[in-house]
Amino acid sequence: SSTSNVIMEDVKIPKENMLGKPGMGFKIAMMTLDSGRIGIAAQALGIAKNAFDTAVDYSSKRNSFGAPISKLQMIQSKIADMALRIEMSELMMYKAAALKDAGKAYTKEAAMAKLACSETATYVAHQSIQVLGGMGYVSDMPVERNYRDARITEIYEGTSEIQRLVIAGNVMKEYGL
Repeated sequence: SSTSNVIMEDVKIPKENMLGKPGMGFKIAMMTLDSGRIGIAAQALGIAKNAFDTAVDYSSKRNSFGAPISKLQMIQSKIADMALRIEMSELMMYKAAALKDAGKAYTKEAAMAKLACSETATYVAHQSIQVLGGMGYVSDMPVERNYRDARITEIYEGTSEIQRLVIAGNVMKEYGL
């Protein structure tokens, strides 16, 4: 999608159109980000699953030395690691969504889910390219796009570094620090 700057100067908003209470704008914006982070986590998870499915399918059909490459231990190791990260990330995403649906605090969990799922998407897309070898880098294969799409999920709705700050800040608050 396209983005652009919107500059408003000397704009007056009637009191009846104000969202929330005066001085609470930043808090409202941050709460919106919390919800959006769960959505980005789900998007990243979908990207990871598509890349994973492609890698598993390709490895079962690509033969080397007379057998599918899925029989090679290094490929199996990559598949196992990808499956593990996807499963862990999915559980974190569902936990954040469940807390939100229950009306409970979920800022830390949303940041954790977004961080885990977006970094998992990038990892899985990268490993899928490795499984596909040269075919993983051509635009005819979905993993090339999966990698590009995964990388942006680590950036919008707060970078991975920002997610770590949100998580750490909430952990410190939980410990009374």
